[in-house]
Amino acid sequence: MTKSYTYSEARQNLASVLSQAEKDGEVSITRRNGKKYIIKVADSIGSPLDVPCLGIKISREEIIESVREGREMDYADRSNRYGEEKIK
Repeated sequence: MTKSYTYSEARQNLASVLSQAEKDGEVSITRRNGKKYIIKVADSIGSPLDVPCLGIKISREEIIESVREGREMDYADRSNRYGEEKIK
């Protein structure tokens, strides 16, 4: 059963309200105007930068060269599209 708190109770005891939500899965908070809110623990998705390793052996220099080539290709593409003088 979901434990219910008033807004004032939740505000004064936020840490224990959050602990209760973690224990029970969710808690509800009711405001004075009658609106009810449900608090539940969100799934941890981790960092967007936390990506799996590809397991390829590539050196720092090869990575830098790939980035440089990509930038040069992008520059060449923009030069062809807009004319060399407009890019500077």
